[in-house]
Amino acid sequence: MSIAEIKEHLIKHGVKPSLPRIKIFEYLISYKSHPTADEIYNALASELITLSKTTVYNTLDLFVKSKITIPILIEDNETRFDANTSNHGHFKCLRCNKVYDFDYDLSDHNIKELAGFEPREFHTYIKGVCKKCAQNAKD
Repeated sequence: MSIAEIKEHLIKHGVKPSLPRIKIFEYLISYKSHPTADEIYNALASELITLSKTTVYNTLDLFVKSKITIPILIEDNETRFDANTSNHGHFKCLRCNKVYDFDYDLSDHNIKELAGFEPREFHTYIKGVCKKCAQNAKD
């Protein structure tokens, strides 16, 4: 996504495209590592010398409220962020701590205990050991 496309995307979702907001969204779509607010701040602070952690947290909160970013709450003590807002799952490796996307759309599943309910959000989190870490353990 180009800078012009990011600006257009933010405007379309009611977000004023300031330079920090553009850079934070660009980071989210460029680095699919599901970064924390601190990781985003550390990555962008040298480029945007006036950037503060408060700006990053407030921007991410705005992105979540505007539905252009989803929070990933796979751990109690950290929130990660994902610009991919489609229904999909997340796998966290307990060895390397990386978070991976996987295709899984819970909204397509018919759960009989929820008949008559109106689900609004779907989150699937799985923890374990990724292929790379499992392979390294065998070596």
